[in-house]
Amino acid sequence: MILIDPPLWPARGRVWSHMVSDVSYEELHAFAAGLGMPVRAFDRDHYDVPSELYEAAVSQGAEAVGCQELLLRLTRAGLRRRKAVRRRPAAGSGVGQALIGGADR
Repeated sequence: MILIDPPLWPARGRVWSHMVSDVSYEELHAFAAGLGMPVRAFDRDHYDVPSELYEAAVSQGAEAVGCQELLLRLTRAGLRRRKAVRRRPAAGSGVGQALIGGADR
Protein backbone atom coordinates (compact mmCIF):
# COMPACT_ATOMS: atom_id res chain seq x y z
CA MET A 1 0.00 0.00 0.00
CA ILE A 2 1.25 3.47 -0.85
CA LEU A 3 0.92 5.96 2.01
CA ILE A 4 1.22 9.75 1.94
CA ASP A 5 1.20 12.24 4.79
CA PRO A 6 -0.23 15.77 4.51
CA PRO A 7 1.88 18.46 2.87
CA LEU A 8 3.27 20.02 6.06
CA TRP A 9 7.03 20.11 5.48
CA PRO A 10 8.43 23.43 4.19
CA ALA A 11 11.68 23.38 2.19
CA ARG A 12 13.09 25.19 -0.83
CA GLY A 13 10.15 27.58 -1.07
CA ARG A 14 7.54 24.80 -1.25
CA VAL A 15 5.56 22.54 1.07
CA TRP A 16 6.09 18.77 0.89
CA SER A 17 4.55 15.43 1.80
CA HIS A 18 6.32 12.14 2.36
CA MET A 19 5.22 9.14 0.31
CA VAL A 20 6.17 5.57 1.26
CA SER A 21 5.19 1.97 0.64
CA ASP A 22 4.55 -0.53 3.41
CA VAL A 23 5.05 -3.34 0.87
CA SER A 24 8.26 -2.70 -1.11
CA TYR A 25 10.52 -0.06 -2.63
CA GLU A 26 9.61 -1.47 -6.05
CA GLU A 27 5.95 -0.61 -5.43
CA LEU A 28 6.94 2.88 -4.28
CA HIS A 29 9.17 3.56 -7.29
CA ALA A 30 6.50 2.35 -9.73
CA PHE A 31 3.83 4.54 -8.12
CA ALA A 32 6.13 7.57 -8.09
CA ALA A 33 6.97 7.03 -11.77
CA GLY A 34 3.24 6.99 -12.53
CA LEU A 35 2.98 10.43 -10.93
CA GLY A 36 5.86 11.64 -13.08
CA MET A 37 8.17 12.09 -10.11
CA PRO A 38 11.93 12.12 -10.75
CA VAL A 39 14.13 9.53 -9.06
CA ARG A 40 16.01 12.38 -7.35
CA ALA A 41 12.89 12.95 -5.19
CA PHE A 42 13.61 9.61 -3.46
CA ASP A 43 15.41 9.96 -0.12
CA ARG A 44 16.48 6.69 1.62
CA ASP A 45 12.96 5.29 2.21
CA HIS A 46 10.48 7.86 0.91
CA TYR A 47 9.69 10.30 -1.84
CA ASP A 48 9.39 14.00 -1.12
CA VAL A 49 6.16 14.99 -2.87
CA PRO A 50 5.35 18.65 -3.56
CA SER A 51 1.95 19.78 -2.34
CA GLU A 52 0.83 20.24 -5.95
CA LEU A 53 0.96 16.45 -6.44
CA TYR A 54 -0.71 15.44 -3.16
CA GLU A 55 -4.27 15.22 -4.56
CA ALA A 56 -3.06 13.37 -7.66
CA ALA A 57 -1.30 10.79 -5.46
CA VAL A 58 -4.44 10.26 -3.38
CA SER A 59 -6.70 10.06 -6.45
CA GLN A 60 -4.35 7.43 -7.96
CA GLY A 61 -4.62 5.26 -4.85
CA ALA A 62 -2.25 6.50 -2.17
CA GLU A 63 -3.77 6.27 1.29
CA ALA A 64 -3.76 9.62 3.10
CA VAL A 65 -2.46 9.10 6.65
CA GLY A 66 -0.96 11.22 9.39
CA CYS A 67 2.78 11.59 9.84
CA GLN A 68 2.96 9.24 12.82
CA GLU A 69 0.88 6.55 11.09
CA LEU A 70 3.12 6.76 8.02
CA LEU A 71 6.27 6.31 10.10
CA LEU A 72 4.75 3.50 12.18
CA ARG A 73 3.68 1.50 9.13
CA LEU A 74 6.98 2.08 7.33
CA THR A 75 8.88 0.87 10.39
CA ARG A 76 6.61 -2.16 10.94
CA ALA A 77 7.14 -3.16 7.31
CA GLY A 78 10.90 -3.17 7.91
CA LEU A 79 11.44 -0.55 5.20
CA ARG A 80 12.59 2.36 7.40
CA ARG A 81 16.10 3.54 6.54
CA ARG A 82 17.41 6.00 9.09
CA LYS A 83 19.99 8.68 8.38
CA ALA A 84 23.52 7.60 9.17
CA VAL A 85 24.69 8.95 12.50
CA ARG A 86 27.91 10.92 12.28
CA ARG A 87 29.88 10.48 15.44
CA ARG A 88 32.09 13.27 16.70
CA PRO A 89 35.64 12.37 17.70
CA ALA A 90 36.08 11.82 21.41
CA ALA A 91 37.46 14.77 23.34
CA GLY A 92 41.23 14.49 23.65
CA SER A 93 41.56 11.99 20.78
CA GLY A 94 43.69 14.39 18.77
CA VAL A 95 41.38 14.07 15.77
CA GLY A 96 40.75 17.56 14.42
CA GLN A 97 43.10 19.17 16.96
CA ALA A 98 45.39 20.54 14.23
CA LEU A 99 42.59 22.68 12.92
CA ILE A 100 41.90 24.30 16.27
CA GLY A 101 45.45 24.90 17.44
CA GLY A 102 46.13 21.55 19.06
CA ALA A 103 48.36 18.57 18.42
CA ASP A 104 50.34 19.61 15.30
CA ARG A 105 51.50 23.02 16.45
